[in-house]
Amino acid sequence: MNTPSHAILNLVVFSQQIRNQASHAIFIGAILPDVPIFVFFFLMKFVYRLPSHQIWSEVYYQPFWQAIISTFHSIPLALIGVIIAHFLNWQVIEMGFISMVLHSLLDLPVHNDDAHRHFFPFSNYRFISPISYWDRQHYAGIVAFVEISLVLIASISLFPTMRSYFSKGLLLAVNLFYWGAYIRFYLMAAVNSQ
Repeated sequence: MNTPSHAILNLVVFSQQIRNQASHAIFIGAILPDVPIFVFFFLMKFVYRLPSHQIWSEVYYQPFWQAIISTFHSIPLALIGVIIAHFLNWQVIEMGFISMVLHSLLDLPVHNDDAHRHFFPFSNYRFISPISYWDRQHYAGIVAFVEISLVLIASISLFPTMRSYFSKGLLLAVNLFYWGAYIRFYLMAAVNSQ
């Protein structure tokens, strides 16, 4: 699932009262699992200047990077964080860890050959889903439509509760970008292939 989708969907899951108290923690928890992937890509593309194909087909699967990415996508590690924060009465941090768990649960069904080890370090099991959020060979067009539709519905619910014009503008921008990209990459491709 795309990182902005995680942020929007995670925010809508929590009640308005919790969002008022912990929106930053929810947002950070929603995007934190993907941060190592962004750091990885930046380093490989702009520091080491590797071609995209090599980055995603070879380097991404090296044990070092997989361990870091798996750590950030680990459901058990995030749940340990939830438990520790709960017992220490760190409610905002607890919401951040819960948001990390939600991120991983949303990723679980939409990754095929790039599936994360969501139970790392206790297991190396990867759930290889028959669908993918990005791979056209695994129904990405349908998955993308479902994802951006859910984001649109969540955005409609969140928009009136957003306090700043910046947040509202960001919400609108994500939705416009998603629908524009969907039309460009899926609908236009379908029309051109006929």
